[in-house]
Amino acid sequence: MHEWLVTWMQWVEEWGYAGVVFLMALESSIVPVPSEVVVPPAAILAAQPDSSMSFWGVVAAGTLGSYIGSCVMYAAALWVGRPFVLRYGKWFLMPPHKVEAAERFMQRYSAVGIFFSRFLPVVRHLISIPAGIARVNFVVFSAVTLVGSAMWCAVLAWFGDKVGRDHPGILRSPEELMAAMKDETGLFIGGVLMLAGLYALMRYLTRK
Repeated sequence: MHEWLVTWMQWVEEWGYAGVVFLMALESSIVPVPSEVVVPPAAILAAQPDSSMSFWGVVAAGTLGSYIGSCVMYAAALWVGRPFVLRYGKWFLMPPHKVEAAERFMQRYSAVGIFFSRFLPVVRHLISIPAGIARVNFVVFSAVTLVGSAMWCAVLAWFGDKVGRDHPGILRSPEELMAAMKDETGLFIGGVLMLAGLYALMRYLTRK
């Protein structure tokens, strides 16, 4: 895993915005690229005086990549259908139990579920598949995916900038960067889960 982390961070450093778009597209597909080693390093690099990137440019590139990857998975699921995904998904890192869990999440919370999924580990990689299978309105899917992805990328970029200032030279150690990002974003993810829980409670209390 160390070699992969180093490679991904090198792509961000060498390719700039294109690297962020490409890796975030993979992150929103079935390829398990952690967004924590894509957007934060780009934000740290953007903060350098001689950088050709900017903070909001990194956010925009991350959002675009997430949207592209999500649309590809949505279209693929729409095309091949649920039986194919359940039968052959395990060969593409999508075992049936994960797909079914994502389906339950989306069916219960619909568009709001797709939005919240952009902030949650594992779920954000898979949510486009049940959305495609269920033929969720593409305009709605696009809107909530873009807004959720933009917010998540902005959070990661902000934390990355903060971690870079607090830990000079952190880009030399991918593992240290991952650990620092988990510490920094844990509270935020907890807040997202709390909001999602409150939404679920509201749905439960107001059901007919």
